[in-house]
Amino acid sequence: MIGADAPIYPRFPQHRGGHIRCNSQALGKIGGYVILSDAMKHRLLVIMLIGIMLSVLACADPAQKHLEQGDIYSSQAQWAEAISEYGKAIESNPNLALAYSKRGEAYAAREDWPPALSDFSKALELDPELIEAYSHRASIYHAQQQWDMAIADLNKAIELDPELAVAYSNRGWTYASKGQAEEALADLNKAIELDPELIEAYYNRGLVHNGQGNWDMGIADLSKAIESDPTNPLAYNDRGSAYTNIGQFDAAIADLDKAIELKPDYAWAYYNRGLVCEEQEQWDAAIANFSKATELEPALAIFDQALAEAYISRGYIYRATGQGDLALADLDKAIELDPELAVAYYNRGSVYNSQGKWELAISDLSKAIELEPGYLAAYSNRAYTYINTGQLDKAIADYNKAIELEPDYTLAYYNRGIVYFNTGQADLAIADLNKAIELSEDPELIAAAKERISEIQRRK
Repeated sequence: MIGADAPIYPRFPQHRGGHIRCNSQALGKIGGYVILSDAMKHRLLVIMLIGIMLSVLACADPAQKHLEQGDIYSSQAQWAEAISEYGKAIESNPNLALAYSKRGEAYAAREDWPPALSDFSKALELDPELIEAYSHRASIYHAQQQWDMAIADLNKAIELDPELAVAYSNRGWTYASKGQAEEALADLNKAIELDPELIEAYYNRGLVHNGQGNWDMGIADLSKAIESDPTNPLAYNDRGSAYTNIGQFDAAIADLDKAIELKPDYAWAYYNRGLVCEEQEQWDAAIANFSKATELEPALAIFDQALAEAYISRGYIYRATGQGDLALADLDKAIELDPELAVAYYNRGSVYNSQGKWELAISDLSKAIELEPGYLAAYSNRAYTYINTGQLDKAIADYNKAIELEPDYTLAYYNRGIVYFNTGQADLAIADLNKAIELSEDPELIAAAKERISEIQRRK
């Protein structure tokens, strides 16, 4: 099972024009010694005067001043203050597309999607070639799972700049999110071709390979991402999942340990480490890891379900080793975590059967069948319980259902034959026992069936 976190849908191109930064000091000394002609001196003086005038004009432009202050706040993740400054820039110059785009970025950083979308759209209305606005708006559409709209914006960004590797990377991940793996790989390959150092493209391509079950290719890309950024817990987590899927459990544990070391509140890493422990039948460790994942992300049902299944597995081991009370405690916990988990009721009902608690067993096995009407083993076990409570007609009905679900179910024919014998239906009993002999490859069961047939024939 692949365990993954949010993919990297990372950075977007910044405004390529930059900003004129106001500086009250001189433009700086000219270093070195250069002999200049009078004409060259005149040209240089004109150039310097023009530069000074532009700088003064920039300083006099309040919109530019607010943009720069907004950028400072953004770099410090002070989003409310940044939004205020960009708003002031817009008040000073309502046609300044860049101000809308930057305010949209600040809103998006707070996951305040409606005003962010509004600002990006306004920026593009004012400047239809503002690449970063397309890219950022695409990121919001992606977060809202509006895949086609995200792709449309990234198409436009690529049309405006066909060499923009990050746009290919982001469009590739959007295609992957939409389930179009081939298109995703094509875009991610292109992103890496354009920029071999674009690490998020390797990471996202690794996730696509994992999703296709191409574990070795996924591991190679995720290793590249880790090589470039050894502090990225997501990459360790996802490489650990890939190692799990190819049975390299020690490597998986090492990666998941590292992910947790880097991010101690990383619920998915605990969950994935729990899966490895399950594969190794280390039930106590699995339960500890799933419990931690649930503690960190209590709203994620998948963690509760995994924890419940771990309790079921440990409960099954307790049951098989004759530790019925411990088994019941674990199965009670599983049902508390996931009351819709049929297998938990089935196993608890089986424990009650082994303890001779027939009514409790019937209740749990009936619940398992209610939740999963095709649960073959539950019908078979409930039939056994009915036999022990003298409800032979109900036992026959359950064996009938088991055989309907699996016409070659040898044990159901054998047991139904015994019930028919005990209800005086000798011919039906012999027919079922002969069917069991025909289907079975178990010498002991065949011998028992033949012995029963002989006994029935003697009594006829």
